[in-house]
Amino acid sequence: MLHCGGCSVQLSAWLTGSLMYKAFFHLTRNPFEITPDPSFLFPTKKHNEALAALYYGVRRQKGFVVLTGEVGTGKTLLLRCLLQLLKKNNDVAYGYVFNGRLSHVEFLQYIVADFGLPTANKSKSELLLDLYAYVIDRNRRNLTTLLVVDEAHQLPNSILEEIRLLTNLETPHAKLLQILLVGQPELDDKLDSMELRQLKQRITLRAHLSALDLGETKGYIERRLELSGANSRASELFPAPTIAAVYRCTGGIPRLINTICENALISAYAKQMYSVSPEIVEEIANEFRLGIVSSHNKKTDLLDESEVERAAKTMLNIYAQLRAASSSGTSPRAIDTTQVLPK
Repeated sequence: MLHCGGCSVQLSAWLTGSLMYKAFFHLTRNPFEITPDPSFLFPTKKHNEALAALYYGVRRQKGFVVLTGEVGTGKTLLLRCLLQLLKKNNDVAYGYVFNGRLSHVEFLQYIVADFGLPTANKSKSELLLDLYAYVIDRNRRNLTTLLVVDEAHQLPNSILEEIRLLTNLETPHAKLLQILLVGQPELDDKLDSMELRQLKQRITLRAHLSALDLGETKGYIERRLELSGANSRASELFPAPTIAAVYRCTGGIPRLINTICENALISAYAKQMYSVSPEIVEEIANEFRLGIVSSHNKKTDLLDESEVERAAKTMLNIYAQLRAASSSGTSPRAIDTTQVLPK
């Protein structure tokens, strides 16, 4: 153990806090894990509506469904809840793509492989034929096939267009391949572009997740504590002023709420406090630099268009002078670059 007076106790408490605070607060599990656990879903009106829309879209074979939401609002958690619901009937097979940094062929290989089909040494056309045969066969047996594309806002327009073409397989009554696009609000911007207008017109259902309000933040925190064994002590662990501080520091973003509350419990345990104070929350928020947004303007990193043009002209002029010097036998050192710089 490191010894520095009273600091040794504090350091030891922080190092073991994540393991020991459960016993200290009489909890049965960590209430604020950041991994998306469906059992922790807090059913706000917005989440219930979104889950219902996604489930309806897949079960009724509506084709394209889109879910958007800011970073940390619970998209992946909601998605896992949806997949958990769909698994209950054993008639839905899904492929789940969460990496948008793939080439066209790699993206298709990923999809085909996730459906359990072989991909080795196959061309793009062969992969498409195999996928089409798989989807058609499942449809004949009244089975549903779903493709989930997470982080869809990172996909280039060309791959989004490839995804649209996959939905060309259809009957007079339904699409044979259901597609769920999940992403940040930037996905909406992509879908609004002229280049993707055909894809946008095929979207049948949309859902959007936003941040929690103060009342929902209170319910969110207390539900997680109750599910973790706090029961009636939830309001003692995080009293109203503390919850207000959490909301103020996180803006109601669930992922940030989890981060703040998890570290606040560790800090309270380290200080042997049975209730988390607003001051602890503020301290944690400062450590995580919440509320601090860089004022750095990306535009300052880019050269002005006129500067780029002047630089290009300078390089062309110098190149011309070097060619002339080479032809006449003049040493390049004799070139006066001040005479070739554009005014």
